[in-house]
This record gives sequence, C-alpha cells and structure tokens, in this order.
Amino acid sequence: MLNESVATGEAAELLASSHVGGRLLNIFRCLAQHPKLLKRWRVFANHVLGKSTLPLREREILILRTGWLCHSAYEFGQHTEIGRDCGLTDEEISRITEGPDAPGWSEDDRLLLLAADELRTEQRISDATWAGLARRWDRQQMMDIVFTVGNYTLVAMALNSFGVPLDAGVPGFPRGRSG
Repeated sequence: MLNESVATGEAAELLASSHVGGRLLNIFRCLAQHPKLLKRWRVFANHVLGKSTLPLREREILILRTGWLCHSAYEFGQHTEIGRDCGLTDEEISRITEGPDAPGWSEDDRLLLLAADELRTEQRISDATWAGLARRWDRQQMMDIVFTVGNYTLVAMALNSFGVPLDAGVPGFPRGRSG
C-alpha cells in the first residue's frame, strides 16, 4: 500500500480528498497507487454509495451480502459500520451471512438478498426474482440494485487481490463466521 506521506501530485490530491470521518481508509491508500483509475472509479462509486435511488438500509443489505459472498472481510467490516448507521441491527447484519432463506426476513429484504445471490452466481437476476422486485422498486431502483452488487463485487475483487488490510477498529466478519 501507498503511504500518504510519500504520495505526490495527483495521488496526493486524491488522498487529501478521500478522508472518511476524519480518517484515510486503507482502500484509498491502496488505490492511490493508480491515481487515474481511482479518480474515475470514485465517480461511479460515489453514485452507488451516495446518489443511488435505493434507500440506505436496502443498499447496505446488498453491499453486505456481496461482501460476504465475495469473501471480503474488509468490505463486510466497513459496511457493518455503515449498515448500523443506516438502521440495520447487529442481528440482521449477522443474518445476512445466512442468506435469503434465513428465517425473519421480510419478503422485500429476502428478494434483495436473492438478487445479490443470483447476480453473484448467475450474473443475472432470474425472471421470478425480477418480477418480485418489480412489485416494489421502479426501473431506476432496479438498475441501482444491479450496479450496487456489480460495483461491490469489483471492489471485493480488488480488496482481496491487493490484500488491503482492515482499518483500525473496523470489524471483519461477524464473530464465529468467515466468508
């Protein structure tokens, strides 16, 4: 990973604008080694994380399930904290690891989890799941479901391949579970 104190030029500028809650996350330290990629990816990632048409809680269900399915402790840990801030309980976050068939999910939450599973395994949402989602979500929200899972699958691939360590104080997977 790149140390922010040795970053120069475009990388230093990107790192200066990449603090979250007053701290620089390890993902940004790592991606700053390719400033042009980081700059362009952030535009898309900022849509998914900050400008998506999905409610925050539902977005986090998708991200957490994707992090779990992709074996990304970093992604799951970061979004455990974000998910709590968006209204997910610790019990729900733990249950996300069990998937759409775990007892206790509403039908809407179950369909989101199922969509994440299908996108990960089949690279598409089945007709039956699509029809179920379409009863609640509009076209743009349906597109945001696909692009949320797609972006966080890409992020998990990068985090896992580059060996990005957890940030200090951030949990990984729930206790007793591993992706």
